[in-house]
Amino acid sequence: MILRQTLRFAVGGLAANKVRSALTMLGVLIGVAAVILLLAVGNGSSVAVKDSITSLGTNALTVSAGSASGGSRAASAVKKLTVADAKALAASGDPAAIRSVAPVVTAGATALYGNVSYSPGSIVGTYPSYFETANQKVARGEYFTDDDVLAARKVAVLGATTARQLFDTEDPVGKPVVIGGTPFTVVGVLRAKGGSGFTDPDDVVIAPLPTVQNAFTGFGAVNQILVQASSADATARAQSEISRVLLGTHAIADPAKADFRITSQASLLTARESTTRTFTVLLGAVAAISLLVGGIGITNIMLVTVTERTREIGIRKALGAPRAVILGQFLAESTLLSVIGAGLGVAAGIAGSHVSIVGIKPVVIPESVLGAFAVAVAIGLFFGSYPANRAASLRPIDALRHE
Repeated sequence: MILRQTLRFAVGGLAANKVRSALTMLGVLIGVAAVILLLAVGNGSSVAVKDSITSLGTNALTVSAGSASGGSRAASAVKKLTVADAKALAASGDPAAIRSVAPVVTAGATALYGNVSYSPGSIVGTYPSYFETANQKVARGEYFTDDDVLAARKVAVLGATTARQLFDTEDPVGKPVVIGGTPFTVVGVLRAKGGSGFTDPDDVVIAPLPTVQNAFTGFGAVNQILVQASSADATARAQSEISRVLLGTHAIADPAKADFRITSQASLLTARESTTRTFTVLLGAVAAISLLVGGIGITNIMLVTVTERTREIGIRKALGAPRAVILGQFLAESTLLSVIGAGLGVAAGIAGSHVSIVGIKPVVIPESVLGAFAVAVAIGLFFGSYPANRAASLRPIDALRHE
């Protein structure tokens, strides 16, 4: 009976100042929604990075030029990776470790089809083994072949995004497209990988290595060499074999002075996950500040409410209302403010997570929803306790004299 009466008085108190109560709830709403949404963005970024890395396969290794130790060795002293390095790896004689090797060069150019002009994310020159190593599946048409590489034919395989931008709903296979002034024939379209983030893995044109070198990059160094280990379990063995071969081709006796780096998907994933975890925690900390601001807002509003209702408090205490009833009423009011605001904030945060933010699809963390709601309610109790105590501590005579 006392609890029901306390809640009735609390609801009546909030209803008496609808605009003020709504603005206070809005502060809590924004805080809760910000926590849920920003943590969802951080989690979505982590998921996008993980999907992008694992899409290459757990047995894919990337070899790039540069000191593995990150030393200050001059750039001119570092030997670049070449097609000869890739051929040496392919002929390493250890099929139990290395399944395939694909040298890769990248360039940028504008593609033209009829009156349509589009600049793909990248132009990739490589060998047919690249498609298997990079886990690229063809959706229409076919891959180019080793014969196309040997003959430096002007053929290309398009990513799903590039094909859509250039050809819309038209089938690109067999159609001519001019890339950077060089005519190509489309022989295939890759299956869409999808993913969210700042780069689109489907926005690509892949052509034979010598064709791209002749048209865009020149016959010099390659950007990287993609190596596929024979299995996920053979990744460490493949790394050792790559090091052995490249130390030989680069005439380096001391492995500590290697001028190349070998990156596995597992190590890259671990590093990226650590970075995105820090990013998510930072976003959560920033969002939590808005919850604190909402709590301060509750304190201010409840102090104003206590001041305005001082005479009411005096009358109730003069009629015999105990201290606990007055305390409970104002605590109930501050808690209702935070509960309703937090509930609306949860709804807003979940609704907002269905919209991509800066190219990232937010992924809601269930724990963040429960945590944000619980913290918001706790903040309502904590920040409402001081005004409630102040109201409960008023002497009836002093309250009745208040103007």
